[in-house]
Amino acid sequence: MDVLDLRNLPDFTADPYAYYARLRAEGPVHAVRTEGFERIWLVVGYEEARSVLADPRFGKDWRTSGRWVAPENPISANMLELDAPHHTRLRRLVVREFTARRIEELRPRVARVTDELLDAMVPAGSADLVDALAFPLPMTVICELLGVPDLDRDTFRTLSNGIVTPTPQQRAGDPVGAMSAYLVELIDAKRRTPGDDLLSALIRTRDEGGDGLSGDELVGMAFLLLVAGHETTVNLISNGVRALLDHPRQLALLRADPGLLDGAVEEMLRYDGPVETATFRFTREPVRVGSTLVPRDEPVLVALASGDRDPERFPAPDVFDIRRAPQGHLAFGHGAHYCLGAPLARMEARIAIGALLERCPRLARDPDGGEPEWLPGLLMRGVRRLPVRW
Repeated sequence: MDVLDLRNLPDFTADPYAYYARLRAEGPVHAVRTEGFERIWLVVGYEEARSVLADPRFGKDWRTSGRWVAPENPISANMLELDAPHHTRLRRLVVREFTARRIEELRPRVARVTDELLDAMVPAGSADLVDALAFPLPMTVICELLGVPDLDRDTFRTLSNGIVTPTPQQRAGDPVGAMSAYLVELIDAKRRTPGDDLLSALIRTRDEGGDGLSGDELVGMAFLLLVAGHETTVNLISNGVRALLDHPRQLALLRADPGLLDGAVEEMLRYDGPVETATFRFTREPVRVGSTLVPRDEPVLVALASGDRDPERFPAPDVFDIRRAPQGHLAFGHGAHYCLGAPLARMEARIAIGALLERCPRLARDPDGGEPEWLPGLLMRGVRRLPVRW
């Protein structure tokens, strides 16, 4: 069987969509070679992606597989890497504190933080939008929600990038171990000084049967909420603004009718969402995907970015159209592992992008900003910097 080596496609990171289109034309699933796997099955069709994401035959907990050795680190106890019933139990415990009401109560604070960041940014006339707005907004909000406003943001950002979008140099180190030690210390401090916040609530939360989170599970949960709570939103905001700047007619349309903003954010999620592929799964048994039989204990990667450009689901998928109705996109996943923070990410993006366009009516790319530095790897989709001026 031919295995496509994604490492030999130099422009794949900058623009994977043309490659995904060719793969979809040949079939919904393909064996590919990546940085971490000599062979992994890449699902590129929308219907097949949606099906795999909801199919319990595709496991997430590597400890239940006989082929791989699970890392001995509490970070791996996060619920994104677990299956039912363990995933169900952890999600039930956290969802009690991560309610729609609690998220909605954050709206005024999100708006204030956005205004403060723009107050600092706008007078300069130009900025790196990632550093000035897209990163500090979700980082501030998730830290305040969890109750860790004094978090060393620079250190945390370095560790988070080293795990989620590592450079070869970072991959050679131990960012997972460093992050774990960092979070253990953070949780110990919160145990000593609890407050009215999500992390304190998670430390003391119990269900009807008295069940609570273990020490390792708290580390895994803190990791997931802190990292997922900012990494995806950083890219949602920066990718969304990039799409608008690359499509001036759509930008003009949104400026003329701000009521289109909610739909525009959904189209940003579909067109160039923040997560390119879902985290790894593996087959618990032989499973047929399309006409391909994927053997047991094989790693599987679902290309959310490809599914959201599938013409069988979205007509003219490569067209960025903020008036489109892109319901059913896969940007936040699907099934039991659907992103818990999707409502918060949507709110932050709508507030940030709406305020940015209002405060910067001449927003444009900075021609002196240089070439984009794309995030490495297949997990996240975005750029490290987005130089703009107004």
